[in-house]
Amino acid sequence: MMDSQDNTLDKGTEEVKQTEQVENQTEETANAEVKTETADATAKEETPATATAETAGGSETAPEKPEEAPTADADGPAKKVYNSKKEVIERLKDIVASDETPDKAEVDHLKTTFYKLHFTERDKKQKEYLEAGGDPEKYQITPDEDEEVFKAEMSVIKEKRQKAFLALEEEKQKNLKRKEEILEKIKQMSATPEEANKSYNDFKALQQEWKTIKNVPAEKANELWHNYQLHVEQFYDMLNLNREAREYDFKKNLEAKEKLCEAAEKLADEPDVISAFHQLQDLHQQYREIGPVAKELREQIWARFKAASTVINKKHQQHFDELRAKEEDNLKRKTELCEKVEDIAKQENKSSSEWDKRTQEIIAIQKEWKTIGFAPQKMNVKIFERFRAACDDFFTRKAEFFKKMKAQFAENAEKKRALVEQAQALTDSTDWHSTADKLIALQKEWKTIGMVPHKLGDKLWADFQTACNHFFDARKAATAGTRNAERENLAKKQEVIEKLKALLDNAGDDVQQKVQELSEEFNKIGHVPYKEKDKVYESYHAVLDKIYKELHVSAARKRVENFRNNLKNVAERGNDALDNERARLMRQYERLKGDITTYENNLGFLNVSSKKGNSLIDEMKRRIQRLKDELEETRQKIKTIDSQNKE
Repeated sequence: MMDSQDNTLDKGTEEVKQTEQVENQTEETANAEVKTETADATAKEETPATATAETAGGSETAPEKPEEAPTADADGPAKKVYNSKKEVIERLKDIVASDETPDKAEVDHLKTTFYKLHFTERDKKQKEYLEAGGDPEKYQITPDEDEEVFKAEMSVIKEKRQKAFLALEEEKQKNLKRKEEILEKIKQMSATPEEANKSYNDFKALQQEWKTIKNVPAEKANELWHNYQLHVEQFYDMLNLNREAREYDFKKNLEAKEKLCEAAEKLADEPDVISAFHQLQDLHQQYREIGPVAKELREQIWARFKAASTVINKKHQQHFDELRAKEEDNLKRKTELCEKVEDIAKQENKSSSEWDKRTQEIIAIQKEWKTIGFAPQKMNVKIFERFRAACDDFFTRKAEFFKKMKAQFAENAEKKRALVEQAQALTDSTDWHSTADKLIALQKEWKTIGMVPHKLGDKLWADFQTACNHFFDARKAATAGTRNAERENLAKKQEVIEKLKALLDNAGDDVQQKVQELSEEFNKIGHVPYKEKDKVYESYHAVLDKIYKELHVSAARKRVENFRNNLKNVAERGNDALDNERARLMRQYERLKGDITTYENNLGFLNVSSKKGNSLIDEMKRRIQRLKDELEETRQKIKTIDSQNKE
């Protein structure tokens, strides 16, 4: 019976043993260095088997904006919210000045809060620097005086906690030694019934002293409890007191243990699972300090207390199972958000509107991130760093884009200012034709220049348009009287074109002379309306080309035939007359060849970039063709004289 109860007691007190081990490990790490890499790395998660099962995770801040919300441990009320680093430092100074041992949970909360505010402040400064057009590669993090003060205060607190830890360890060793002495005395009292009867009052005093001794080293706690329970039961078994005293003692112990059972059973209705678990550990500590009950009731009362404990332990375990499942789901959701941001950061944005659209998408994702709870402890910091790196990559590239765009805007603005100045310099010119061409060229160049900021662009355009309109309005007013004359000139040129067309139907021997006369008449006529200029010019040269193509060759042939018929009259004047005529024609032939060569050489130097230049080239080509036709006619005449001489 006793061995069975001892085994169940060992199982029932396993949580308490683990609790003391965790507390011991926590004290051993009290002198750990303050880590400043990230405020998110300060929170710790304990397994359900330990006495303090706090929720996992740590403070998180999104890259764009800090999250301002009170934090709370899973086993306690909401912690105080600090809105500035100064408030955190003031609280640390109060703790340093106090004689009490610093509370680890509060110190961890202060450390988390400080670095949350610290990194948020640093990110804000970097963001402002980048948005102002700063070079990301040249950005430097400036030293923070508050952080130096914070580290100094934390160092003092660390020393205080270390001293308290060492004092507690020393106290645990003393308590262990004293409890071992009490066990040895009880063991001696349990040697014989006579010793037990004589030492009953001393035994009760030792029991009371045992209860007053609290902390012992965690690795010895279970062994001490086991030995204490064993020797106490042995003492009672050896007692030879009167039955009434013994039964009274058993009854009191039973009543005390029944109250603990009732308290443990009520914990099943406690909504705060963590609080219920910690209260249960206190009940276990009280249970082990109460003496034994009658042998026949020992298994029964322990089974009742163990059953109530099992309910709380299962709820506690289930709570952390659900918490871990939730954290795994949070990790999955946060991973998906990281992938979304990374995908957005890789996209090429070619305009400010595209960057603004992507920025709104990033901000929406950041807001969603804040709604998601903590990921598992091992991944919580890593997933946050991945998310933050993707956001930083996007906003760094955005800052570089707008920096370049700002520089391009400035360059475009300078170009447009230069055009405005040129247009304003021409606004009062009265050289209507040349100035109009220059302003039109400036307008075309304006269209090739990129964008500038909206307000500045509107002003520059208004100035440019005002200058252009001033000139064209003045030209319109000054040339209003010449338009009628230009329309009359248009009618005259169209009349000449009609006469040239008539030659196609009624060409005589003097067709070349008539064409020459009409061409001279056409060229003497003044300007026509600007919009009709190209059209009338094309009509004029089209009919000329047709005349030369259809009539000029036949007319030349006819002239050669008439020349052949007239050679007889020349020959009657003697052989010298034919030779003289041939010599004249040869001189004409050489002159025509030289003219053709000159025109062809000049043709290579003409600029065809404008309509005017193109028209001049066309005219030059027509002249060359006429000279070639005349050259061929002269060659035929020389050939005719040579044939006549042979005859």
